[in-house]
Amino acid sequence: MSEKITSEMISRRGAFSFLGTVAVLGLAVPATVLPVSEAEAQTAGMERREDRRANRQDRRNLYMQQK
Repeated sequence: MSEKITSEMISRRGAFSFLGTVAVLGLAVPATVLPVSEAEAQTAGMERREDRRANRQDRRNLYMQQK
């Protein structure tokens, strides 16, 4: 119990480096843990969205041809 505890000051550069590393890992980990079912659901939604956009573009083209 005669040990002395010494605290070290952390530099700003070291603190920002640590926070940056934690932020990058925080963004990378959820992307790798994404379940397959959610990815498939997003794909189906994207397909519907693309279909709606294509139909909208077709309607615009028809309208421009009639003018």
